[in-house]
Amino acid sequence: QVQPVESGGGLVQAGGSLRLSCAASGRTFSWFAMGWFRQAPGKEREFVASITWSDGFTSYADSVRGRFTLSRDIAKNMVSLQMSTLKPEDTAVYYCAVRSSLLTRFDYWGQGTQVTVSS
Repeated sequence: QVQPVESGGGLVQAGGSLRLSCAASGRTFSWFAMGWFRQAPGKEREFVASITWSDGFTSYADSVRGRFTLSRDIAKNMVSLQMSTLKPEDTAVYYCAVRSSLLTRFDYWGQGTQVTVSS
């Protein structure tokens, strides 16, 4: 069992920056990838970014590419999502997720953290 725990959400003005962190615990061996998803009011949850644990390969949604940067800290079992040039449309609950193996989808989820970008 893996438990991701998010931190770092909050309120920021458009154009500003925020950093989200996610620490995963509960399993002694590494997983395939960690990622971030978000869900805005009235919308479906969408992919934001992911990072492969073994080699640090990152993927981003088109809507955040160039503005968000995802990194990992293997020693701390943690990922950080640096969000810059934030827009009101980035407002959402952001969820951290763990993909335990190549054969699974993202199968462990955090509780979520609210990010609100004011115009």
